[in-house]
Amino acid sequence: MIISKTPFRISFAGGVSDIRDYYCHSYGSVVSTTINKFIYVTVNSKFDNKIRVSYSKTEIVPKVNKIRHPIVREGLKLTKLDGGLEITTIADIPSGTGLGSSSAFTVGLLNALHAFRGEHKGAEVLADEACKIEIDILKEPIGKQDQYACAYGGLNQIRFNPDESVFVNPVISQRETKKELDANLLLFYTGIHRRASTILTESKQNMGNLKVAAAVEMPGANYGVVRSSGIKEAMKEYGIRGDIEIVDATLDMTTAESRITSYLIANPDVDCIFGLGGIATDRMTSALRNAKKKPGQVLAGGFDAAPGTLTGLETNYMVASIDQQQYLQGYFSVYVLYLMKKYGFAPQIDTGGYLITKENIELIKTLSPKNIR
Repeated sequence: MIISKTPFRISFAGGVSDIRDYYCHSYGSVVSTTINKFIYVTVNSKFDNKIRVSYSKTEIVPKVNKIRHPIVREGLKLTKLDGGLEITTIADIPSGTGLGSSSAFTVGLLNALHAFRGEHKGAEVLADEACKIEIDILKEPIGKQDQYACAYGGLNQIRFNPDESVFVNPVISQRETKKELDANLLLFYTGIHRRASTILTESKQNMGNLKVAAAVEMPGANYGVVRSSGIKEAMKEYGIRGDIEIVDATLDMTTAESRITSYLIANPDVDCIFGLGGIATDRMTSALRNAKKKPGQVLAGGFDAAPGTLTGLETNYMVASIDQQQYLQGYFSVYVLYLMKKYGFAPQIDTGGYLITKENIELIKTLSPKNIR
């Protein structure tokens, strides 16, 4: 008889970032730990060629394809076991309590089935096979963190990469630190049960839905149309659904601040807002403050490097701004005219744009008064 013992897990941070729809664009990361509650899977030979599976129900079937429990059925197929087996499960905690019980069962089942075949599989293989069964074959709308957390055990930071690789990094700390963490954790059974797949399906549906707005001084002007088109392309590339709501900011700075403020107050659910021109971007931080938004509550960005924009970057109200690099635009325009006059041709020169963030803002503040950017 083979008996596997697999721990349940609790997650501290990073939930949902382990879903493919999330990490395929950049990467996902979670911090989780396994606990001293387990699920046990036993696998034993049966005197006939039938298969007996005992969980909350009992199945006795002649063939693997007849098994109704999807994870057991696919686990037997993956390990190429086809009969004469008895599989039972016992758990310290009920299923549906948010501790990764389904994935713990999948990992434990695969571990026991491989051992029954005389094979030893490491944590990485077990986690990968569990993901293959639950996500790829059974199409469960779940992520990868539970399989890797339960297979590896312990306190880990787990990173999910766009190429489907997974890095499991143990959280190194002193024994006293872990004891203090353990002493300050309380886990209560509320009696509430739910399927993770139901909740994660809703999360996946909402993941790509963001409310995006853009403030522009002159709606319909070429610069605003081009820049808003670029934002739409980026949204499409990263799976963000929806359109951009245009806010008519006007060319007057006071009016621009007032209109952006009014929009933010009237639309408290806005997730992102961009300034498509220098005035709108400059007034963005003041408008966010007027609307009682906290730094980072609304993702904000824009164009140019006006004083209000630099203040927004310094105070974390804005994430980034693209500077037009006016010095290069002026210098190269004269250079092109000179070549055209002397040699009769005008090369196309792209001065590009410079991304200003909090990390490089001091350089911009130094160069800007000198008209060098």
